[in-house]
Amino acid sequence: MNAFEEHQEELEKYEQMFGKERGRLAVSLDRITNALVLVGQHGVYCTSQRNPTVPAMDLRMIAQELTHAKELAQAVMEEMKRKS
Repeated sequence: MNAFEEHQEELEKYEQMFGKERGRLAVSLDRITNALVLVGQHGVYCTSQRNPTVPAMDLRMIAQELTHAKELAQAVMEEMKRKS
């Protein structure tokens, strides 16, 4: 199942509220946020061997990439809002 099928109801809701492009970005941001939460939860159990108080390096890298992707998508939404 692709993203459009799996999140059809949410897409329809946000596209109706914000328009097609901003609605899809909003749903994308929700998906990224959910991924960040999952990585954070996993980090509680999968800690660094060098420093058990922090998540494993791969999880920190994944969280950083997701955070950057979210920041970029948010910037696009803000720019689109400013232009409208």
